[in-house]
Amino acid sequence: MSKAMSKAKGFKKSKSGTYLSMAGTAFGALGVAKQVKKARKEHDTLRLIDAAVSDAAIVTGLALLYRELRRLGDYVVLLF
Repeated sequence: MSKAMSKAKGFKKSKSGTYLSMAGTAFGALGVAKQVKKARKEHDTLRLIDAAVSDAAIVTGLALLYRELRRLGDYVVLLF
């Protein structure tokens, strides 16, 4: 494994990397909100269900990342 690859793996498991992952996941919520708005406007039930599933995945992802932060010892209270 190259030095750059091992650095990247280390960053992913760091506090900074976890915060960055949380920001990216939260940013994905904007896309879901846009999808919900469009689905409601068009009365598209299937698209609403897709948005709900996507929203659940985002919430789960954020919970997993928060747990990782706690494991790393960063007890900052995050408000969403």
